[in-house]
Amino acid sequence: MAEFRSKKATVSKAPYELYMAFVDMRNFIQFLPEDKKADVTADYDSIHAMVQGFSVGVRVKERIPYSKIEFQDDGAPFKFFLTLHFDAASDPYKTDFQIVVDAELNFMMKTLLGGKIKDALDKVVDSLVAMSEGKMPEGFDPSMYPEGFDPSKMKL
Repeated sequence: MAEFRSKKATVSKAPYELYMAFVDMRNFIQFLPEDKKADVTADYDSIHAMVQGFSVGVRVKERIPYSKIEFQDDGAPFKFFLTLHFDAASDPYKTDFQIVVDAELNFMMKTLLGGKIKDALDKVVDSLVAMSEGKMPEGFDPSMYPEGFDPSKMKL
């Protein structure tokens, strides 16, 4: 398995608040542009989507309240695990957050995708930090979301 770690960053939400935003897979749908929501189904423990003609699913493997959520593939083209870490920061109203991905990739796929996976994970972390501070994440196009979209009002 190849391991990819995002940067560690401090999110302006307490660990329990941030954890609760990720504990229910249905919450992920709110982060999607309107035109992508039709291709996604979710329940408390799993989420499935059609991505470029492939059915891709993710299922919760383990939840450790306010500390860690581990996901695993559920019908993806390759085996992977994704772990979200919610560590208490020195400020009780903030969380040190990191994403770790373990993926079963052959050497060629790891070489081609490794840097892109790491960059994508870092971008997710940066976006989460921005949203927790009431800012629009870099690269977000507000026109793809409902009128009045405001990241400071999202349930994080």
